[in-house]
Order: sequence, then C-alpha cells, then structure tokens
Amino acid sequence: MNRAEVTVIEVNLNPGATRRPSRRKGGLSLGRARKPAAAAGPRQPIDRWGLFSVLGWVVLIAGVGWMFMSARARKDELDIAIERAVRDSAHYAAVIATTERLTARRDSIVTRLRLIQEIDAGRYIWPHILDEVGRALPPYTWLTALSQIEAGPPVAFRIEGRAGNTFALTQFMKDLEASGFIRGVRLASTQLIREQEKVVQAFILEATYEEPSPDRIETVPLFAAER
Repeated sequence: MNRAEVTVIEVNLNPGATRRPSRRKGGLSLGRARKPAAAAGPRQPIDRWGLFSVLGWVVLIAGVGWMFMSARARKDELDIAIERAVRDSAHYAAVIATTERLTARRDSIVTRLRLIQEIDAGRYIWPHILDEVGRALPPYTWLTALSQIEAGPPVAFRIEGRAGNTFALTQFMKDLEASGFIRGVRLASTQLIREQEKVVQAFILEATYEEPSPDRIETVPLFAAER
C-alpha cells in the first residue's frame, strides 16, 4: 500500500519574528532536504621561520645581483679610465720625447754660441797686445821674442828684448803700464850682454792682458762705405 504524501503549508503570522526551523518527528516536508555542513578541520599555524628564510634568500639574491651589477659598472668605468690613461700616456711620452730633443738641441746651440763668443772675444787680444807693445816701444829698444805664458783669463805674456840703456827700459815699462790693455808689468830679469860689439841690456818683462772699459774703446768702420 502506497503512503500518500502530505503537504504541510506553514504561514508566518509574525513577520518580525525569527523563523525557527520546524521539528517534526514524522511526516514529509515539501522541498529538498538540506545537506549537513561539512565539519571544518583545525587551522594550521603559519611557519614564520620558513617565511623569514625565504625573505632572507630573496634579499640575499637581490643583494648579490646589485653587487654584481655595481662591480660590472665599476669595471667598465675603470676600463674606460685605463684606456684614457694609456692614450694620455702615449701622448705625454711623445711630448716628453719632443721636449727632450728640443732641450738637447738648445743646449747644443748654447754650447756652440758660448764657444763662438769665447773665440770672438779672444780673437782681438793679441792684436791689441801687439799694437800696445809696438806703440810703447821707445827708441834704442827692440824685441827678440813675445810669447804667451798663460791662456787665462787673463792672458799672461812675456816680452824679451834689448835696450840701449836703463832709461829706455824704464820708459818702456811706464808706457806699457799706461796702456788700457796691459796691466801688471814687471821686470823678470835683466843683464848686460855684448851684441854687435855693443854692450846692451837684455831684459825679460811679464805682463797680463786687461779688457778696458767700453768708454775707452774707439771703434772704426772696416770699410769706407760705412763712414
């Protein structure tokens, strides 16, 4: 025998009241029955140390990457600086070599000019000495030798000659000392000798050359066109 289904209609006469689930011991209800809620399991605790480890590894990897990129950028800067330094070094080496060559050439020119000046300054010494000795030579006096003792400066020279008497020799020494180019005239030796059946005095004088002051030197042109 089939059991007849009975439909129960519930009417809520109090809208504000909470609807309570109806409990029935028997009978059938209209609609589908609710599924029982699944039982929730216990909550798992968060692993903080594991999270810190992961964060540490992330920071470490980021730091290593940053250090690698910084070192690479620094290496590129150093490579550029080294390349620039090499170029500058090659340039400066060429400049230094050129400067050394120019300095050596300058020193060589200075040495040559100094030598030329010394030769030029000394080329008129003996003409002046000969001119002054010939001008101061008194009568009855003649020379037998004129030689250099020291190259100087100052130039020292020796005069050897004959004098007819003592007065002529004394006058010769005074005139030599009065010259603007001769200083320190002294009698080295003198003696009476017989020469060509005459008794004369053989003398040796020593003196030094002295450059006079510019106001005592008179220059004359070498050519008539310059007058």
